[in-house]
Amino acid sequence: MSSTNQVKIGVVGVGTISELHLNAYKNNPNVRIEAICDLNEERAKATAAKYGAPQAFSDYHRMFAEAGLDGVSICTWNNTHEPIAIAALQAGLHVLLEKPLSTTVEAALRIEEAVRSTGRKLQVGYVRRYDNNAQLVKQFADAGEFGEFYYAKASSIRRVGNPGGWFTDKERSGGGPVIDIGVHVVDLCWYLMGRPKPVSVSANTYRKLGNRANVKHMTSYKAADYDASRNTVEDMANAIIRFEGGASLLLEASFTLHAKENKTTISLFGDKGGVEIDPALAIVTEKHDTILNVTPQTDHPGFHLESAFQNEINHFVDCVRTGAEPISPVSDGVAVMKMLCGIYESAEKGEEIRLS
Repeated sequence: MSSTNQVKIGVVGVGTISELHLNAYKNNPNVRIEAICDLNEERAKATAAKYGAPQAFSDYHRMFAEAGLDGVSICTWNNTHEPIAIAALQAGLHVLLEKPLSTTVEAALRIEEAVRSTGRKLQVGYVRRYDNNAQLVKQFADAGEFGEFYYAKASSIRRVGNPGGWFTDKERSGGGPVIDIGVHVVDLCWYLMGRPKPVSVSANTYRKLGNRANVKHMTSYKAADYDASRNTVEDMANAIIRFEGGASLLLEASFTLHAKENKTTISLFGDKGGVEIDPALAIVTEKHDTILNVTPQTDHPGFHLESAFQNEINHFVDCVRTGAEPISPVSDGVAVMKMLCGIYESAEKGEEIRLS
């Protein structure tokens, strides 16, 4: 680390998600944003100028070798996560890797091996774990307030929310809403359930509506490389994931669906109580033979993106400074990839898939 004890950070990939990383790094007094890398060198230079980074690169190998970094955020296409993360780890850097960990289980295992062999830290960007309300629920769960979580259900529905571009190019993304937005709610439920071992998946995926570029009078996020003619991922998926011990998770996720509204709902049910995290935090419990609906008093009723990202970045910086293990380590990334890939395999084969 530098003589000022500031962590010198680089960022690879300056698409939309990188802004959340960079703004959070800028707010952390223990960080110096040292270098920016992007395939588009002019975009890298412009971003470096915006955030006061003295160095800009178009080749991540050069940045890792020359920039004098302590850690790096990787905010690139999903199919590039493996080579960039492994190169960073082998260069001696700690890594914050945007979700998903990879696009295949095999790639995830290779990243995990690189973490083990280099002794560096890798934090997976499961930002929902770092939301203040999620951490409150985790504290309650760990204290036994809900008993044993035996069932969870998570729904992440967009009705006209296909972002196009690399998000819908399966070769680069690895899939559609399951791997892009479903990953967040699957991970959060699994984490709060105590990370039980997943044993099987039964799933369906659908390609019925496409990107719905014809829809008028509604706006939605579109990737910088949006192309209405290219869409090789699912519109929607549903799945049931079974865990060792009998607990289960029901998932649905869509980029586009004939639904009334965009909606995310996350609920977990235990033998002593239940909790709803989205759309607003609520606890259901029983006292003196009476059912109680409890509303915790917090700054935000539901998920708050900016503060969650700030917490995630602050945690990564603390792990770099202290050597602590991230709360979203590479091993969790591997486990979640097994579930996601199991969903796609089950849907393709039309049968339940056993997970190793």
